[in-house]
This record gives sequence, structure tokens and C-alpha cells, in this order.
Amino acid sequence: MRKIVSVHPAPESMHWVGDGFPVRQLFSHAELGAHVSPFLLLDYAGPADFPPGDHRRGVGAHPHRGFETVTIVLDGEVAHRDSTGAGGLIGPGDVQWMTAGAGVIHEEFHSDAFTRSGGRLELLQLWVNLPARLKMTAPRYQTLLDAQIPRLDLADECGLLRVIAGEFGGARGPAQTATAMNIWDVRVDAGKTAVFALPEGHNLIVVVIDGPVVVNGQGHVRAGETVVFERHGGDISISAQADAKLLLLSGEPIHDPVVQQGPFVMNSADEIRQAVDDYRSGRFGTIAPSGA
Repeated sequence: MRKIVSVHPAPESMHWVGDGFPVRQLFSHAELGAHVSPFLLLDYAGPADFPPGDHRRGVGAHPHRGFETVTIVLDGEVAHRDSTGAGGLIGPGDVQWMTAGAGVIHEEFHSDAFTRSGGRLELLQLWVNLPARLKMTAPRYQTLLDAQIPRLDLADECGLLRVIAGEFGGARGPAQTATAMNIWDVRVDAGKTAVFALPEGHNLIVVVIDGPVVVNGQGHVRAGETVVFERHGGDISISAQADAKLLLLSGEPIHDPVVQQGPFVMNSADEIRQAVDDYRSGRFGTIAPSGA
């Protein structure tokens, strides 16, 4: 079994992103460094119940450069628009994969229908780093609908797994990625044990969304906690003490320097200063008015 490097507790504090997303950060590169590359951070929004209303909640126009955002909706609906003219609506099971690259401005709001009806919102947003050679690639947007994401039964009727990126059981996820990685949305049924084989040399992270679970027969992990593993050493096992919901992330490490300032992730302080200047100078473009 692959050894556990560390288990990180669920965060106690929550902060609002705009007025639509109550967020807890489950892990970050700032805290865990090279152990989580190519991933930068994972935010968990909700679950939160919103009443019906007329005011559309969310977060307004803001910039990004040098990385990708991966938004996985578990419940509710989110509408996105950006300065390239791309956008879309994602609901339960859908994934939005936005490559900020050289620079993009985008906004994220509850959908009009969700605003009117109210309901439960729950989602994950993962930030994925880009290697230095692709930091200034052209922005791109991928809408990955639930119906496009392979869904496989785990062995011995343990549960199921959705392949968002990478490969599992001969099925490939629909996401086009800049570097080698697996992003698996996993359910393990209560009382069952699932075994997962991951590529040797990949960083490996398991985030428990609902639990508790026992990892490798010894590590007791609760909801909101993050498990970091060694890069080598074989399989891992997850035993669910109750119906469990997990995000399993593995990826080939990116060995470039990471310099982050807010929504910009580059390789040097000079590149950060250039990103700030480009944004302030309007070089990221603008989002067209609604209905344009």
C-alpha cells in the first residue's frame, strides 16, 4: 500500500466568495507545496440552502492568469461568462473546465432558474497549475456535461466512479488536460472497501467530502479532511464507515516555481507584476453586457 504522508483537518473557517458561494478551502499549494502539484487548491462551497429570490447571487467579473479552474457541481446550478465570449450553464454532475492561460475575466452566478426557485447549492472548485511553457496559452473553456462523463461500477459492488479526467477501468474522461492527471469523483458504499491503483510517480490526494472512511486499513478520515500520499508504493484502499463521497486526484508533478498573487499564478514575481499591469491596462478584455 502507498504510504500516507499526512492527513489535514477540515477547515474551521468559512468565507464568502461574492454573495453566492460560502467557501471552505480544503487544501492549498501554499500549505502543502510540492506534495500537491499540479493542483493548487480546492475550494468547497456549501452545502448551503438559498431561499427563492429576485437578486442573482454570485461573484462578479474578476481576472485569472496562468492556471485552470475546474468547477464540479454537486447540487444547484451555476452560470458562467467570460471575456472570450465563452460561457454556459452547469448543473448537478456537470463540470466547467476553464483554462485562464494568458488571461481571462469571468463571472460566476447562480442560474436564473435556481435564483427564482431557491434550493441547495454544493460544488467544488479545483485550481490546476499550468507548466511554464503554457502559462500564456490562449484561454479555453470546456463544458463537460454529466452525460459525457464515464460512470463505472467499482469492483465487488463497492460503489461507483466518474472519470472527469484521466483514465479508470479502460474509460477515459472527457477533459483535455495540459499535463498527465486523474480526477475521479468517487462514491463508496457503507461497509465496503474499494482499492485504487494510481500511476507511480504521481502525487496523490484524496479529499473526503462525506465520510467517515478508513484509508489503508489504518487512517481514520472524516468529512472535509484531505489525505496526501507518497508518490510511489502501489495501491490505496478506502473503507467506508458510512456512504462516502470522495474526490481522488493524482497528477504528474510540475517542477516549475510557483508564485501566486490572488488570481494570478506564475513562475516569478516579474511575471506577477506583468499580469497585474496587463489586467489594469485592459489587456484581458471585457465581458460583453448581458444579451449582447
